[in-house]
Amino acid sequence: MNASVSILLGAKDSTVHSISSKASVLDAVHEMNRLHIGSIVVLDDGKLVGIFTERDVLQRVVAVGKSPSDTSVAEVRSKEVETIGPKTTIEEAMNAMTERRHRHLPVVEGEALVGLVSIGDISRWISRVNEDEAETLRNYITGVY
Repeated sequence: MNASVSILLGAKDSTVHSISSKASVLDAVHEMNRLHIGSIVVLDDGKLVGIFTERDVLQRVVAVGKSPSDTSVAEVRSKEVETIGPKTTIEEAMNAMTERRHRHLPVVEGEALVGLVSIGDISRWISRVNEDEAETLRNYITGVY
């Protein structure tokens, strides 16, 4: 698991969906539903200023009775965003997600946002690695080599 998250980024669509912090929660939710995603990166003038997730909607909007159409993303986004670099190992990313209960980690290089890694990306990668290893072992045992 010493592979870097850049492998994960290379294996998926490079599009990182984003929204302005000035957008309403309702607009953000509509966009997330349209894209079938559970979080959206918040950018202002191309700079990462937060992340807005389904959990933010539930805890900071619905649970406290705020109006989604009258509440801006700026008011309820997660402002303290943990980021990782493209050289971060998949194991380090997985540990960060597990320890801090994040499902998404923005990947930045310098100040540029270069991607977003999800727990699903990591799970799929681990599954593929395990399948490949099992196949290699089957081939070894059966003498295919």
